[in-house]
Amino acid sequence: MSIPFNFLNEQQQNALSSLSAGLNREQIIWLSGYFQGLLNSSGNIPATLPVQPQKNKQLKILYGTHTGRSKTIAGQLAGKLAARGVEVQAVALDEYKTRQLASETNLVFIVSTHGEGEPPAMAEDFYEFITGKRSPQLPKLNYSVVALGDKSYKLFCKTGIDIDQALAKAGAKSILPVLTLDVDFEDQAAQWISQFTDIFAETPDASDQPNPASIPPSQSDLYSRKNPFRATVIDKVKITGRDSDKEVYHVELSLDGSGINYEPGDSVGILANNPPALVDAILKQTNLSGTEQVTLKEGNYSLQEALSDHLEITVLNREVIQKYLEKTGNKKLQEIIEDETALDRYLYGHDVLDLLEEFPFSFSARELADLLRSFPARLYSISSSQSSVGDEVHITVATVRYSHKGRERGGACSTFLADRIEIDSTVPVFIEKNPAFKLPENEKTPVILIGAGTGVAPYRAFLQHREANNQKGKTWLFFGERRFHSDFLYQAEWQKLQKDGYLEKIDVAFSRDQEEKIYVQNRLIERQKEVFAWLNNGANIYLCGDIKQMARDVQKTLLQIFETEGGMSEEKALEYLKTLKKEKRFQTDVY
Repeated sequence: MSIPFNFLNEQQQNALSSLSAGLNREQIIWLSGYFQGLLNSSGNIPATLPVQPQKNKQLKILYGTHTGRSKTIAGQLAGKLAARGVEVQAVALDEYKTRQLASETNLVFIVSTHGEGEPPAMAEDFYEFITGKRSPQLPKLNYSVVALGDKSYKLFCKTGIDIDQALAKAGAKSILPVLTLDVDFEDQAAQWISQFTDIFAETPDASDQPNPASIPPSQSDLYSRKNPFRATVIDKVKITGRDSDKEVYHVELSLDGSGINYEPGDSVGILANNPPALVDAILKQTNLSGTEQVTLKEGNYSLQEALSDHLEITVLNREVIQKYLEKTGNKKLQEIIEDETALDRYLYGHDVLDLLEEFPFSFSARELADLLRSFPARLYSISSSQSSVGDEVHITVATVRYSHKGRERGGACSTFLADRIEIDSTVPVFIEKNPAFKLPENEKTPVILIGAGTGVAPYRAFLQHREANNQKGKTWLFFGERRFHSDFLYQAEWQKLQKDGYLEKIDVAFSRDQEEKIYVQNRLIERQKEVFAWLNNGANIYLCGDIKQMARDVQKTLLQIFETEGGMSEEKALEYLKTLKKEKRFQTDVY
């Protein structure tokens, strides 16, 4: 066997020839999957090859998810393996008994990372167990980890990576290296599922055979990130006052003819385009015309089209800066990367044009495209219920605008919706299910809804749903914004819902209307006795808003209420909050 083009040195060629001699088809498939797994993985190549799983044709898939993506991948993997004769079971991590772990043989973990390196609520207990002192030795376990995350966050895929490292430390053997997936994960996930199935299953691929157990996709399922529906804009209204320092729009989109269904609590994905002025400035800075052809995974495009519609240019992440450094060798940029504080500061508010201006380098069109991340869809909490609006979907959008280093800037999608679409424009959309943020099945269950700014959007959907279905259960809304006269989003609707009996109580906090700032957590403290009484009477509590400040402050306030009103210690209060999460009585949609 010869290796073309001298890709390997002589010692490597001899080692590969020795390794591949006499391999059967199944072993070759396994090695192919292993090396492809290395290619997809962000981890280092291990010193030794992983051990192939024992072929008892039994596998358990454990998933931890916040939005449902990990559950979806788990279902796809389970279906593929079952079609190849594997006895497979998919189990949510909050339903898995950790005492079983020591007796397991083959496991796949599919888990997301939420916010700044945090496990999703359903994976918290398992994560604490496997990374803690009580984790058992697992010499009989064969496993693989699929980690989902978002490269715009500092601790990308931390939950899955930590679980993988903890399992390896416990003596478990990896079937494939940890796979890390960014938000645009569908192609990589599908490829990994096929590779893992070929490795694990003993039977030939029967994918060409009809599967009587398969269920044809609904029309609604035909639309996705890769195949969005072109929704027509039927209304767009600015809902903040002229005196507001915020710019919030209510946008209504038609889903007529799509067959798309959604539920309150779900999100809509918008595939926007980048600000044209920024695209032009990048082309000018690089002395490129924009007519140069580049190949992306989506297809072949002119550089202008790629920068406009397919590549992320308004936001930077660590991977982009690292690639830029590797290409340019710029010493000043290296100093930034080596200083964690400086890197965090640079990532905040800078874009691709900043890199090009501050660390100049002569890029070809191909090199520039290779640097950049695919343009991910932006997700917005849906602010309507189909029970009320039919074939429409409504969103509430806060426009991001700011000035930095003498240049006016804006969020790619929010300025797209604010500035570059009008009524009768079409917008590419798809639905992102969110099973972790849903109204209780029992309409009589009281609900406490806590939101600030556009975090109130899903509660409009919740209450529309209850009104359309004549459900007058106990509902209490806490809403916070800056100013009463200019920022009270959907004020008239809340007042009508309260008058008609669908909204029992509403408490508002407008932080800038008085000298002392007042936030929703202050209102919670003022009503703490009643808040705790509602929880004791079985209420569900919902939290939607900014994860870095508002959401954390509200959770601290809830713990304080549990301690004060429940007579709990700090430890017991935290345990009570975990119990509420586990029972799905405390649900969050934070960003």
